[in-house]
Amino acid sequence: MPYINSDPILAKRLEDVGCATVMPLASPIGSGQGLKNAANIAIIIENAGVPVVVDAGIGSPSEAAQAMELGADALLINTAIAQAKNPVAMARAMSLATVAGHLAYLAGRIPVKAYASASSPLSGIITS
Repeated sequence: MPYINSDPILAKRLEDVGCATVMPLASPIGSGQGLKNAANIAIIIENAGVPVVVDAGIGSPSEAAQAMELGADALLINTAIAQAKNPVAMARAMSLATVAGHLAYLAGRIPVKAYASASSPLSGIITS
C-alpha cells in the first residue's frame, strides 16, 4: 500500500509493478487542508485497476464525502479524529460522510451545465 503524492503517472506505475492498492495523499499529512488536488485524485481513480485509498490531509466530514464522491474506495483518517474536540463524535461524522459520499458516487451526480435548466415537469399544468 504505497503512500504517494497525488501523481497519476506514479500511481499507474506502482499498479503496473504489482501494488495491490495506491494511497494518494489529499494534502500534507496531519494538515487538515482537504483535497488540494482533487483533479489528480480523480484521474488516479479513473485509471486505477486497484483500490484507491485517499490518505492524509482530510480534516472535515465534507472533505471525506468529497473524496468518496470522486470514487475513492476508502479513506484513511487519523489526525482529524484524534485531534478533534470530541473524537468520538468526529469519528461518527466521518463515517456518515464516507457512506454519504459513496452513495452519492453510486447515484451519479447531475451533469454540470453552463445555464439554468428547470427540472419541474410541464405536463398537467393548467394554462389559460
